[in-house]
Amino acid sequence: MAENQDKTKGKAEEKPSSRKAPIEISLGSVRTRVAQVVWLLCAVFALILALGALTYALKANADNGLVEFVRDWAGRLDLGIFSLENGIKEFTGKNAEIKNALFNWGIGAVVWLVIGKVLDKVIRP
Repeated sequence: MAENQDKTKGKAEEKPSSRKAPIEISLGSVRTRVAQVVWLLCAVFALILALGALTYALKANADNGLVEFVRDWAGRLDLGIFSLENGIKEFTGKNAEIKNALFNWGIGAVVWLVIGKVLDKVIRP
């Protein structure tokens, strides 16, 4: 009988330890993750603008699908403020298109990085 009681006690003790503890998610950890995602998105936007400017500087084939994709998205991400046609500064003359891309999209990339860092600091606990 004493053996039976010992076996029962062992089983009862195993039960609670086999349970998994509930996952606790704090507001601080959620805010940290959101801040990281926002920063990553802004960094990717800046990268696309920089790559778009680079395609002009390297005189990449505009008929290439990847070059079209990058330039199209860079045109969307310039927010109209840093556009090639009516940007902050509009160059004329020789190589004006390259200068416009490097200047306007370059500044746009820096602005996206600043926006991302500011939002990261505001969101993060």
